[in-house]
Amino acid sequence: MTHPTDFNELMKLEAHGPDTWVGSSANYSWGRIFGGQVVAQALWAALKTVDTDKHPHSLHAYFIRGGSIEEPVRFEVDRLRDGRSFCTRAVVARQSGGAILHLSCSFQKFEEDAEVQTARMPLAPDPEDVRPRPDDWPWIMERRPLVSYPGAGQSMGWVRIVDELPDDPRLHVCGLAFTSDAVQFNAARSIHPIQVTPEEYGEKFMGASLDHAMWFHRPVKADDWHLYDWACHGLRGARGMTVGNLFASDGTHVASIAQEVLLRERR
Repeated sequence: MTHPTDFNELMKLEAHGPDTWVGSSANYSWGRIFGGQVVAQALWAALKTVDTDKHPHSLHAYFIRGGSIEEPVRFEVDRLRDGRSFCTRAVVARQSGGAILHLSCSFQKFEEDAEVQTARMPLAPDPEDVRPRPDDWPWIMERRPLVSYPGAGQSMGWVRIVDELPDDPRLHVCGLAFTSDAVQFNAARSIHPIQVTPEEYGEKFMGASLDHAMWFHRPVKADDWHLYDWACHGLRGARGMTVGNLFASDGTHVASIAQEVLLRERR
């Protein structure tokens, strides 16, 4: 199996019957499909069934099981509703072991109306002034997380798609969905009673994304730097609730995100 090495290759889904597409996974070193990838590919599959004058305004996803990087993923799209202003789709991503993701998404035709931004971008160093992590992604996505101090319950970080993307706003939204599963875990880890170094984390804890929601507010360019600002609202039952905002480098509020994460102590 040939593994895609950049975002544009990941988005080359192959038609496989009515409203069904098949995609491949990048070769991730941890051996499972990155959650942001399967969300981005599922959204792209849904977009293939939607008129080009309608754009995503929200998505909600459940990560059902870990996906194998050695097996193609089948994306089955259900056209739930087509209206004049809005339309809705559901997508199930499957491999031989069963469903790995269920995604619902809604699309809207652009409307001229009031526009007000109340979210404010927090103070943060420029991405060029943040040292990349030693284990940073060498391909597809670049991320530069800031330090999350014990007890803070917050995390921030800069992210972008590495390769230049075509001038297709819907593809850039998918790029944003890819990066959205990148830096929120540190917000939950910072408030856990047991604090460990990054090197010890895999030995002490098991972590995963459980469910994920995004609301898209304004156009984006996913190959430019964006700042994620996450806050953890608490831990219970080995689950952490994280809520965040995403800002373009000029302070424009482009998206809101919520994700529940698994943070389970190994016993």
